[in-house]
Amino acid sequence: MRRERQHEHAGEAVAVNGAESGGALVEFLGATVLLLVPVVYLVVALARVQAGAFAVEAVARETARVVVSADTLDEARRQSEVVADLALADQGLPGEATITLQCSSVPCREPGSTVAVLVSYDVPLPLVPQGLGDRLPLQVPVEAVHVAAVDDHRVLGGGP
Repeated sequence: MRRERQHEHAGEAVAVNGAESGGALVEFLGATVLLLVPVVYLVVALARVQAGAFAVEAVARETARVVVSADTLDEARRQSEVVADLALADQGLPGEATITLQCSSVPCREPGSTVAVLVSYDVPLPLVPQGLGDRLPLQVPVEAVHVAAVDDHRVLGGGP
């Protein structure tokens, strides 16, 4: 049994049907979902980019330390690849980072010189279909630079 009520609003009679009760709740839930989903995605995407920034900063710092302390540059390169893989895996990120070394001296790692390490990585955005790659950027590039000094008393080609 439906009841119809009449309310007077600004001189007009408005019929309120019992079947329309709860409409405000549905509209509120619909608006909440429409606003909440993009905000949650934004938080997840920003957290992913921040994880990428943490990872490249760690790779740059540790690679610079490895380069100035390793016995040879080949050993330093191998160790820097391991460092990069561990740092990215620690943050749950796929792929590989690009590592670039710049030495302030020739040959590299002369006592008293510096070694600069630039690390670049493209952080993939979560939940974006690969088909959109032609129209939209699916990755956010992040970079980090770290400069380390070579010990003044370092013996080239040998240990510290």
